[in-house]
Amino acid sequence: MKRLLRRLVFNGVVFLLPYAVSAQSYVLDRLVAVVGDEIILQSDIEGQYLQMRAQGMIPGPDAKCQIFESLLEQKLLVAQAKADSIEVTDNSVQIELDQRMSYFVSIVGSEKALEEYFGKSILEIKDDFRELIREKQLTEKMKDKITGSVKITPSEVKEFYRSLPKDSLPVIPVQYEVQQIVVNPEIPEELILDVKDRLLSLRKRILNGESFATLAVLYSEDKESAMRGGEIGFMAKSDLDPEYAKAAFSLKENGVSSIVESEFGFHIIQLIERKGDRVNTRHILMKPKVPADAIEKAKGRLDTLARYIRNDSISFEQAVFRYTMDVNTALNGGLVFNKQTGSSLLTLEEFTPEERVWLEKLKPGEISDPIVTKNDKQKTVLKIIRLKRKVEEHKANLDMDYVMLQNAALSQKKNKILEDWIREKQKNTFIQLFGPLKQCQFHYSGWIKSGV
Repeated sequence: MKRLLRRLVFNGVVFLLPYAVSAQSYVLDRLVAVVGDEIILQSDIEGQYLQMRAQGMIPGPDAKCQIFESLLEQKLLVAQAKADSIEVTDNSVQIELDQRMSYFVSIVGSEKALEEYFGKSILEIKDDFRELIREKQLTEKMKDKITGSVKITPSEVKEFYRSLPKDSLPVIPVQYEVQQIVVNPEIPEELILDVKDRLLSLRKRILNGESFATLAVLYSEDKESAMRGGEIGFMAKSDLDPEYAKAAFSLKENGVSSIVESEFGFHIIQLIERKGDRVNTRHILMKPKVPADAIEKAKGRLDTLARYIRNDSISFEQAVFRYTMDVNTALNGGLVFNKQTGSSLLTLEEFTPEERVWLEKLKPGEISDPIVTKNDKQKTVLKIIRLKRKVEEHKANLDMDYVMLQNAALSQKKNKILEDWIREKQKNTFIQLFGPLKQCQFHYSGWIKSGV
C-alpha cells in the first residue's frame, strides 16, 4: 500500500496529501499485467484513478481502462529501452530526485513531516522514488529514439490546418510583443557593506560552532531554501550562478565560503556533500535594500530617455543598445521573449503585475512611464516598455499562428509514428493481462494475444 501512496505523491503531492490516510486500505494489491520483463500492479491503476478524483476530475466509466492502457504503453517503451541498452545516468536520476524531494519538502513544510507522512527516513523515501524516476526517463529517451528525428514540412502544416474542423480551432488569447529598457537602481556602497558585515557576522558564528541550517532559517532571504535550512539540493555547475558554482565547488565538505556575490545577491555557502560533478549546498542569501532616492534617480533617467524617444531624438532600439542593463535583451532591440518557447508573443499572464497595468492601456508604438518591478532573479529593477504589437484574441490561423500550428502538426505526426511502433512492437513482445481489466476495450487490440 505504500507503493500506492508513493505513486500518488510522485504524480501530485500538492493535491493528494489530504487523501493519504484514507488511501491506506484502499486496495489489496495484485498483478494485472506483464509486458516483457515489466509488471503492472493494481495499485498503479488505483493510484492514478484516485489522483484524478483528488484533482476534481470526474472519471468516466472507462477511466481505469484508459489508465491501464497508458501504463501498458509505458511498460512497452521501458522494456524496449532496456532491450536496446538505452540508459539514463545515475546523475540525471539524482538531479531530478533531488529537485522532487525539495519540492515535496516545500509542500509539507519539512523533511521531518515528509518522513512522518511515509513512515520512512528521507534516504528510504529517495530509494523508493529513484526507480520511478529512472523508468520515466527511460520512457522519454525511448520516445525520442523513435520520433526524435521526425521533421515537418510547410505543406504538411498547411494540410494539417485544412484538416481541422473550423469549429474546433483553438482560440488564441490576446498576445503582446514588447520591448524594454531596463535600469538597475544604484545601491549606495554603505548599504552593500552593511549586508556584507551581517553575513560576516553570521559566518563567524557558524565557524564558532553555531548551526548553519538554523541561521539560514532565521536570516536567509531565500525563503524557499530557508525552510530547509538553506539547502538547495544537488546541482551541477551549469545549474548554478557562475560565481556561486565557483565558490561551492572549491569548498571541502562542511566548509563555509567567504562572501559570494551572484545575480541574486550576496551569499555565504556551506558544502554539504559532493558527488562527482554535482554538489549539495546550503546558503544564506541577503540583498541590500534599495533606497527610495535610488529608485527616484533611476525613474528620472528613464523619464528623460522616454521623452527623447517620444520626440524622435533617438529610436527605442538605439536607446536599448546604449542604456539597457538587461543582458538578455540588450542585443535584440529590447525584445522580450519566452525562454522556453522562444516566442516574442506573450500573454498578459507572462508579465509582472506592474507591467500588466500598462499593457492594458498602451497602444502599439506607445511607451510607458517608468515601472518599478522585479526581474526573474527577484531583484528590484526599473524599466520602460514599448508595446510593439498587440494581437487580439482570435481563432488560430496560418498567418498569425504558424509556429503553434507547426508544433501541433509535428506532434500529431510523431504520435502517428509512435502508434505504428506500438502496434508493431506488440506483435513480438511477451504480453499477458490478468483480472477483469482484461475485458477493457483498448485502443490497441494487440494487448490481448490469441490463446492467452
